[in-house]
Amino acid sequence: MNNFGFPEGAAEMTVTELNELVKRTFDGNPEFGSVYVKGEISNFKNHRSTGNYYFSLKDETGSVNAVMFRSYASRLAFEPEDGMKVIVHGRVTVYVRGGSYQIYADMIQPDGVGAMYVALEQLKKRLYAEGVISPDRKRPLPKIPMRVGVITSPSGAAVRDIIRVAGDRFPMTKIIIYPSLVQGPDAPPQLTSGVNYFSSTRTVDVIIIGRGGGSVEDLWAFNDEGLARAVAVSAVPVVSAVGHEINSTVCDLVADVSVPTPTAAAERVFPEERELRQKIENITTHNKKTLAELAAKKRRELESLATRRCLTDPYAILGEKRMTAERLTDRLTSAAKAKLGAERLTLSGAAAKLDALNPLSVLSRGYFAVYGGGGGVVKSVSDAKVGDELTMRAADGEISAEVKKIKKYGVKE
Repeated sequence: MNNFGFPEGAAEMTVTELNELVKRTFDGNPEFGSVYVKGEISNFKNHRSTGNYYFSLKDETGSVNAVMFRSYASRLAFEPEDGMKVIVHGRVTVYVRGGSYQIYADMIQPDGVGAMYVALEQLKKRLYAEGVISPDRKRPLPKIPMRVGVITSPSGAAVRDIIRVAGDRFPMTKIIIYPSLVQGPDAPPQLTSGVNYFSSTRTVDVIIIGRGGGSVEDLWAFNDEGLARAVAVSAVPVVSAVGHEINSTVCDLVADVSVPTPTAAAERVFPEERELRQKIENITTHNKKTLAELAAKKRRELESLATRRCLTDPYAILGEKRMTAERLTDRLTSAAKAKLGAERLTLSGAAAKLDALNPLSVLSRGYFAVYGGGGGVVKSVSDAKVGDELTMRAADGEISAEVKKIKKYGVKE
């Protein structure tokens, strides 16, 4: 024994060596090579960059870590979620760096319900969240479709039922069939291609897509996400006619109209010719009645107008209007004369004032206006001097004079 109480010559190992020993123990035990573990998923993480799933499995008293690498995760029909009860298959081994053991899963199966149903519910949830499954985006079907596209198996009973109903109800409609598989893994892309074709070419007024009855597995192609999104964005209204009585497919939920059978789809899309003719006849009768009532009303109005005096005796009306015009003329003439007289008096007064200020009127009474040589008025004897030439203007002419002598009043010579 050494000072620490360890036996002499005891083998020592590092932490990594210990973890590797435990790992070899696990890997060497066939019981850990293939295990099925039942539990509830928690702490789920989808590592988007790598495609790996990391999560824990737990029950009432314990938990264990698990990982599913992308090569296996890509095969799942659904995406695991926290709280989902599952059965996980895989192998148990030790993660050397962390010294912990975990399950390397290669398969995850929902406990109590199939993976297909889980995937379906997840798809419905996504489509509802995006508004793809919403009553607000549903469009009405055309009243009288002249061209109808049918996407189904060309040899199935569905297409025969649609053609039969169309012939009975409205044989004038042209039916264009887009052949497609309606079950199996190759069916979804063909069905989707049919919807895209009619949507892009606009060669039909409405689309019927569906098939006859079958098991849930037979109808599963109509739960495809790609098909659902193609129906949602179709430029042409879509009627889903998948033969079922209880469960609706995703195609049913997304389509503008869903019916349980192809026959019901045909009855919904094709109007009945007899009923249509009766409706047209009713509309024609109604329009005739409305036009007759309108014509009678206008005739009564015209007759009422025809009895008015302006039409029966227009000269009497003209006479009255002429008398009124004459009275107005007389009133206008009188008013004009009165106004003119008042203005004349005003003008006479103003003329008298101007005449009083007119120097010529003063000259007419024997006065002269005297102007110096520069043309200015001589107002004072100071404005002239002996020898100046003056102009004396009278009312009827002028007199030129020369100043001989100047005498200023009040000043002695």
